[in-house]
Parts: sequence; structure tokens; C-alpha cells
Amino acid sequence: MIRNDVFQTLKPVISEHLVVCNIGAPSQELHAMDDQPSNFYMLGTMGLASSIGLGLAAAQAKPVIAIDGDGSVLTNLGTLATIGNNPQSNYTLLIIDNGSYGSTGDQPTYAGMNTDLAAVARACGAECVLTVSAEDTAQAVTDAIASDQMTIIVAKCESGNVKVPVIKTNPIVIRERFMEEVRK
Repeated sequence: MIRNDVFQTLKPVISEHLVVCNIGAPSQELHAMDDQPSNFYMLGTMGLASSIGLGLAAAQAKPVIAIDGDGSVLTNLGTLATIGNNPQSNYTLLIIDNGSYGSTGDQPTYAGMNTDLAAVARACGAECVLTVSAEDTAQAVTDAIASDQMTIIVAKCESGNVKVPVIKTNPIVIRERFMEEVRK
């Protein structure tokens, strides 16, 4: 399974929740398959989906799912220390680990080599950290949302993108409709 296949299995699980999605191909794939006002698509800030998701979870009580990539987490590795030391019970961080920088041509990441992001998250203080296969991701996210415990899930999948259009929705519109969902 590639990331887009994982997203297909996640669609019924996350469609009713606040979702912050990683920059580039992940946001484009999620937008193309299931655009929702409750989805905040990162359009220009690599490495910050997990940080924004944590801040959103701290600011309100609804469940928040941040979908980040291994490459993005590696570009902002310090966020795992912040997350590990500031747990929010309504926060789930899903790291789609395909071992590559999928948005820029599938160059290999260190997570695809020797860096274990789950071990890094645990070393940063996160208590509930799981590594799952692509096929088990949707169930792991379902369980995490129901657990009322901050959970970091590293979902291992194959590298690869599907061809989808770029997001043409104005970023201000994306922000405003997402903020309206947060206020509901």
C-alpha cells in the first residue's frame, strides 16, 4: 500500500474530525479524495503539521488528527520533544512513513534507513507510540481517537504518489472554513 491507499482506508475514520494534513502530495491526495472543511491543508510549511495539530488540540477539546510524513517530521524533529512533553489527550499524530520525501521526487529519508521515528518519539517523552503496517492504520487511528490518550502512530507504507491536481482553493478560504469548523 502507498500513502493514497492508506488515506482511502482512513477516509471514514477521520472525515468527522479536525485534520491537519502535511504539505504537498499528502494534502493534494486528501483534498482530491475527500475535501472537507474540517481538513486543514498545509500549502507551504513543511514540518509543521504536527506542531499546528498539537497547538489546535491544546486550544480546544475536539479530537485532532495531524497527518505528517516521515520527511516532514525529520525536518522539524524538535516537534517530537514538544509533543512528548505537552501531551494532549485529544491529539493523534499519524506519521505516514514511506521512507521518502514523496512530494519532491521520492528521495529516500533517514526513516527509510536507520532512523526509527517511534523510538525517537518515545525518547522525547511520548508514552503511547505505535508502529503499524499500512493495512492496520485505520484501526490504530480509530483506537487512538477513542482512547482519550495522546497517541503517535508511525504507519509504514510503500513509497509512491498518485497523480492528483494541485489544490486551487485559496489558502485564506481553507483557513476560514477550517476555523469555522473549529468554532462549531
